[in-house]
Amino acid sequence: MKTLIKIVSCCLIIFQLTDGRKFRGNRADTEPGERMKMPYEPKSVFRLYTDSTDDTCTVELFKPHTLDACGFNSSHPLAIIIHGWSVDGMMENWISRLASALKSSEGSINVVIADWLTLAHHHYPIAVQNTRIVGQDIAHLLRWLEDFKLFPLGKVHLIGYSLGAHISGFAGSNLAVSGKTLGRITGLDPAGPLFEGMSHTERLSPEDARFVDAIHTFTQERMGLSVGIKQPVAHFDFYPNGGSFQPGCQLHVQNIYAHLAQYGIMGFEQTVKCAHERAVHLFIDSLLNKDKQIMAYKCSDNTAFDKGYCLDCRKNRCNTLGYDIKKVRTGASKRLFFKTRSHMPYKLFHYQFRIQFINQTDKIEPTLTVSLTGTLGESENLPITLVEEISGNKTFTFLITLDTDIGDLMIMRFTWEGSQVWANMWSTVKTMIPWAKSSRGPQLTVGKITVKAGETQRKTTFCPQTDEGMYIEPSQEKVFVRCEKKTQQKRRMMMRMKHD
Repeated sequence: MKTLIKIVSCCLIIFQLTDGRKFRGNRADTEPGERMKMPYEPKSVFRLYTDSTDDTCTVELFKPHTLDACGFNSSHPLAIIIHGWSVDGMMENWISRLASALKSSEGSINVVIADWLTLAHHHYPIAVQNTRIVGQDIAHLLRWLEDFKLFPLGKVHLIGYSLGAHISGFAGSNLAVSGKTLGRITGLDPAGPLFEGMSHTERLSPEDARFVDAIHTFTQERMGLSVGIKQPVAHFDFYPNGGSFQPGCQLHVQNIYAHLAQYGIMGFEQTVKCAHERAVHLFIDSLLNKDKQIMAYKCSDNTAFDKGYCLDCRKNRCNTLGYDIKKVRTGASKRLFFKTRSHMPYKLFHYQFRIQFINQTDKIEPTLTVSLTGTLGESENLPITLVEEISGNKTFTFLITLDTDIGDLMIMRFTWEGSQVWANMWSTVKTMIPWAKSSRGPQLTVGKITVKAGETQRKTTFCPQTDEGMYIEPSQEKVFVRCEKKTQQKRRMMMRMKHD
């Protein structure tokens, strides 16, 4: 491990977490914000993505004929894609994929790629300093469009990845000096090193546009390193799978050694790229799979979300991830959580389970499985993870996700896997001792079961299909169905009789 850390430390300047104060600067003092009276020479290149296959056309500042030549339409909204730090000085493949997804999904939209590769292809701390220059370049472009084309800034959407997210913030704060406000900024896993813990003036923040959203996909520190910023930086901050781990992007020491051997200095980047870039692909997914929009839910942290506590949509506690997010400005940043699959389309369906166990005298290990049947299909057997033993009278809450929409819930099959040793022992006792056949062995007594579907907010209460259905023995499956009012009344009466 020590050898690995030395290799990574030597190879990648990005993770030299030097004192960020030396790179601070007042973003407000870069441009007075008055109407421009003299040309400004940008260090970034702005390429308008055209309708033809992956072609771009360069728009040059203060040269109006380039707007017309490239087909800029001032009646359409404008999205500007801003890439991040560059190790190899090459434009990454996701950029054209995102541009194409925006055009194919929205049609009437101007898509511009802000190319700052000449400033991004440096050691990471230098690239961080250069982000302020690029933010200034973009602010100048937008002022020019407003002055020359009367293009409203409310129709501008900056989409920035990694360092590009903070560039978006710097562009917004540049414009704010003259009282102008961008329409929207989307930060795709905003960069963490040299930005984590900084004040709102030194990074992307909700003050930088009328509406700001961010997707955090690689915030977990590994070997002391964190690629994406963990703190909230937007009106709505999304943390898929907790924001630190993404399915299909496992980071193991052996992976890093293999990538270092194969790619050299680029090896570590190849390993972490999957989770860091997942934010981009989640956003692309929201454009390409409109019928599979991901819902995310406000929660204090991922631990509480995993327990199923946070599937409430009242008072803007949930929102849609990606392009079609509901744009609600909030006083404080909202942290939203959700689970995904390992590949596109990433959407999963979330269910909160609440199961009550009654008068459990013996402590039982929580080895349970459940399967659901709905009006549109059924699920496979799903393991239930409970963090504590079942005893006494207790209600457990937990989260389950499904790949597909099974419709309105109708039937639930519940199985206590139990201890196989315990089950075999009781079976032997009943075989050897005849009078034991009529007595009960180890069992669970199930009380109230409710299931809430996050996506529809519908709650379903389940009752045993038979009167004996509430008693479950090891390795035994019991069927529960949607409760009718009469069934619920009968069930409550049986419970009272049992308690008496």
